[in-house]
Amino acid sequence: MDLCGADKILALGGVQGIAAMAFGLFDSPRVNILAGPGNRFVAEAKRLLFGEVGIDLFAGPTEILIIADEFADPEIVSVDIVGQAEHGLDSPAWLVTSDSTLANNVMKRVPELIEKLPEVQKEAASAAWRDYGEVILCSSDKEIIQISDSYAPEHLEIQTKNNEWFRDHLNNYGSLFVGEETTVAFGDKCSGTNHILPTKGAGRYTGGLSVHKFIKVVTTQRMTKLANRDVAAVTARISRLEGMEAHALTGDARLAKYFPDETFQLQP
Repeated sequence: MDLCGADKILALGGVQGIAAMAFGLFDSPRVNILAGPGNRFVAEAKRLLFGEVGIDLFAGPTEILIIADEFADPEIVSVDIVGQAEHGLDSPAWLVTSDSTLANNVMKRVPELIEKLPEVQKEAASAAWRDYGEVILCSSDKEIIQISDSYAPEHLEIQTKNNEWFRDHLNNYGSLFVGEETTVAFGDKCSGTNHILPTKGAGRYTGGLSVHKFIKVVTTQRMTKLANRDVAAVTARISRLEGMEAHALTGDARLAKYFPDETFQLQP
């Protein structure tokens, strides 16, 4: 953090850390935006503070969707599903495939893997798979694309013979993992892609946390007097049509000043 240029570093996390940043505690200034990962309590704290400060996005619980076909390794698919299911009781894990053999193998193997986990992780993964796990069998690659884009998963893995084709046709997801050589845990822990990502279908309209969240877009307007001949008159007519007389007067006044000898149509 120091190398990146942070001028204030607090060794504080959770809801306490969120409060410290939002309200300027411990000799730190109040922040304008809260960004970064957290558990359900941190996510709820950010949601409650939205408006008081900006937030990157409201994310969670974590999700995984795997697109796989007959060329996928059922063991790899199964461990990747379990790897995300252990996050919590409400973490969805979805397999979308065109191969019934793979589907059956994964449905058999996932409970076996969950059973071998430590007790806390086993309880979380078991509930997540029981209540939020899905295996969807599709008749075509096109249907797979439609299902995946409608779910807009936070994490999307592709393990097929046509990985590049799927990559080129998929539109809605938080982060994409192409091929069995990569997995969600790599992105979570060390491979470098940001893992603060949209969930609950938000991938249909936004991406995850990036430098763009820290860039403020503002606009500037400048106009010539000559341009007012058209723009001011149109503004006045539209404003009166909408019942906003004071708005219309701002156009009237400029036309009267810049073009005192001309007559304009100022009524709708």
